[in-house]
Amino acid sequence: MLSPKRVKYRRVQKGRMRGKAYRGSDLNFGEFGLQTLECGRVTARQIEASRVAIARHAKKIGKMFIRIYPDKPISRKPAETRMGGGKGTPEYWVAVVKPGRILFEMEGVTKEVAHEALTLAAHKLPVRTRIIERGNSL
Repeated sequence: MLSPKRVKYRRVQKGRMRGKAYRGSDLNFGEFGLQTLECGRVTARQIEASRVAIARHAKKIGKMFIRIYPDKPISRKPAETRMGGGKGTPEYWVAVVKPGRILFEMEGVTKEVAHEALTLAAHKLPVRTRIIERGNSL
């Protein structure tokens, strides 16, 4: 699973997810892409599950690009712990996504294969998505 080797701060604050994604909102590598339609947090496990779904459907043809990286630690305190005592330890990593962000890209496959593979990947994600194509964006 994806996670940073080292970070500047072990624990971070929640932050806000407002506005649209201006960076990472265009197809740069492939012909087909999976684009988010809402804000959300995508965990490293969800990214891996989507990657496996795409790889299994597309077999060995074509190429896949992952355009997001989980670099935000989410901390959690143990169950049945009293209040106080500081922030909990980091449990897992997430990638914060905004509307318009491209999550995955594919190239070298037919439209039908790409559409089915990206649909399977979209079912593994907690955000609404759409499939876009180079040249004619919906």
